[in-house]
Amino acid sequence: MTLQQSPSEVQAAEVLRRLGTRSVVFVGLMGAGKTAIGRKVAQALGIPFTDSDQEIEQVSRMTIPELFELYGETEFRALEQRVIFRLLDSGRQVLSTGGGAFMNAQTREAITRSAVSVWLKADVDTLMARVMKKQNRPLLKNPDPRAVMLRLIEERYPVYGLADVTVPTRDERKEVIAAEVIDALADMLSDRGCREEAR
Repeated sequence: MTLQQSPSEVQAAEVLRRLGTRSVVFVGLMGAGKTAIGRKVAQALGIPFTDSDQEIEQVSRMTIPELFELYGETEFRALEQRVIFRLLDSGRQVLSTGGGAFMNAQTREAITRSAVSVWLKADVDTLMARVMKKQNRPLLKNPDPRAVMLRLIEERYPVYGLADVTVPTRDERKEVIAAEVIDALADMLSDRGCREEAR
């Protein structure tokens, strides 16, 4: 450790070294904080940050709600998959994905091959408090958005659980959760983590 480096900087540098060419991909439900925490983690690691939803909006020149409305969820998911494949091929980065992306088996395989996946896991109250502030969630355009969210939790959490790392998220400063993500990555990528995985 040099005099200029704090313990957290040393840990971030070690995580980066052990990642090699792999990216870090955030998965989880809308409102989990994948973009906000992803940006902080990218900053700490000193690598680029990309949000797949923003990338989709850029290439299609339409918003996610417009895409859903015009083409339906199936077409949107196909576009999402193509964009994520392209991003994963474009070099090491921190990538935040839409809530449904990891549910696609081929997308999941691609993430497993070229990245380390991080599930930001939140409870329904945390998610609802966050998503109800924005009106851009096509899946929640429903008389009972909480019931929709509970159904999504039931459907998706077992699949999100396949991610390499799970970090609980809650009402805490973004910096705190980002530091916990880097700790979890350090654990997973350490020799000890690799040995446990090999068992």
